[in-house]
Amino acid sequence: MINMNEETLYQGGPAKGDLIINLFAGITILGLPFTFAAIVRSLWLRYKITNKRITIDGGWFGKNKTQVSLSNIEEIRSIPRGFGSYGDMVLILNDGSKVEMKSIPSFREKQKFIEENINKRTQIPNLKEVEGFATKSKIN
Repeated sequence: MINMNEETLYQGGPAKGDLIINLFAGITILGLPFTFAAIVRSLWLRYKITNKRITIDGGWFGKNKTQVSLSNIEEIRSIPRGFGSYGDMVLILNDGSKVEMKSIPSFREKQKFIEENINKRTQIPNLKEVEGFATKSKIN
């Protein structure tokens, strides 16, 4: 479910260059595992990156779904692949767990978008005052 003010940056699968490069690597016997992995990624892996969350649909036949709120991301690490046309990202969450995103097209643009939205969310102050039992009041 998407809120009205949720802006989608990217919705789609992994980079096509990943599949092409790994198909050429499949000519050799050593490249076959990489070729099969690239085929599975291109068939069943889908990403959705918005200004509030990242959704990853993957696994065998795309049956696994992972959602990460941008407020839960502590750090983003990335590495270019495919001569810099696409790359892999690892999202390190507040609890120390890691979420991998492989073969992201234009990954630098997406990383910058995610980092900007993380910074926006941390700069918004919590304006709601806690009321009830947690509020201390002076009794005269």
